Amino acid sequence: MSITVEHVTKIYGEQRALNNVSFSVKQGEIVGLLGPNGAGKSTMMKIITCFIPKNEGKVTVCGFDTDENPLEIKKRIGYLPEHNPLYTDMYVREYLEFIAKIHKINHVAQRVKEMIHRTGLTPESAKKIKALSKGYRQRVGLAQALIHDPEVLIMDEPTSGLDPNQIVGIRELICQLGKEKVVILSTHIMQEVEAICNRTIIINKGEIVADAAIAELTKSDKLEKVFHQLTNHNI
Repeated sequence: MSITVEHVTKIYGEQRALNNVSFSVKQGEIVGLLGPNGAGKSTMMKIITCFIPKNEGKVTVCGFDTDENPLEIKKRIGYLPEHNPLYTDMYVREYLEFIAKIHKINHVAQRVKEMIHRTGLTPESAKKIKALSKGYRQRVGLAQALIHDPEVLIMDEPTSGLDPNQIVGIRELICQLGKEKVVILSTHIMQEVEAICNRTIIINKGEIVADAAIAELTKSDKLEKVFHQLTNHNI
C-alpha cells in the first residue's frame, strides 16, 4: 500500500495550483499536508482520489495509475472531502447502509453498527442527517469513508466543526487507523499536524517547501517557523 506522486502540475486557467510536486507515502504513515488556505492541498487530494485530472506528472495509488485505473483506486480509497457531501434527508443508519451496499459489503448491518460505534455516532444514529450538528455530520462523513475498510484514507480538514472533546476522539481514531493504512490529511492548523501526524509536507502556492518527520521539525522549531512565515506572508 502506497501513494506515489511524481512531478505533478495542475493548472486552472492561468493559475498554477500545483507546480512540479513530488512525494510518496507508505503504509503506517500519517502524513499531514500543511499550508495556508489556497496552497494547493485540496487540489492534490482531488488528484490522488481521481476526482480531477492533473495536467502533468504521474500518480499511483496501491500500484494503480490514476489515469489508467481510476475505478480500482476508488475501491481502495476512503475519502472525506472538505465540504462533506451527505444525503441529509436520510437517517444516519440508513445512509451508511446505502453506502455499504454501494461498496457491495457483506454483512451490511454488522458493519454499519461497527462504524457507528467506532466514530461515536451511537447517540445520534436514529436521527436524520439534517438534524445533526456540524460535528456529527463530520462523523457521518468519516464513517462513510471507512465503511469499506479502504487501504488508503484521504481526509480534507477532518476535524472541522468538531468541539474539543470530539476532536480528541477523532484524532485518536485517525492515529489507530494510521497503524494499518496509508493516511493523508490536510489542515491549515499546525497543532493538528503535531497531534496526529508522524510526517508533514508543507505546501505553499502549489509547491512543497518542507517534507520531514514531525519529530525532526519540532525539535528544531522549524515547523513553527516555516508555518508562521507562510501564514504571515499570505495574510
